Amino acid sequence: MVGTIILALGLVLIIEGLAYALAPSLVERMLEALRTMPLAARRMMGQLAILAGVALLWLAGYLGAF
Repeated sequence: MVGTIILALGLVLIIEGLAYALAPSLVERMLEALRTMPLAARRMMGQLAILAGVALLWLAGYLGAF
């Protein structure tokens, strides 16, 4: 279980790092766009991200990943 969590965190850090390493100006533009969005819209984006993550975890479990 702990190994799976560490694996997941490592994969998230790799993907996040790739975004900053390969397209730092795009990241800056995305952050600027987030600053202009209303708080409710940012909250909704976070909730949708959580929902997508839970759905992916369910799918991984369904396919026998853990």
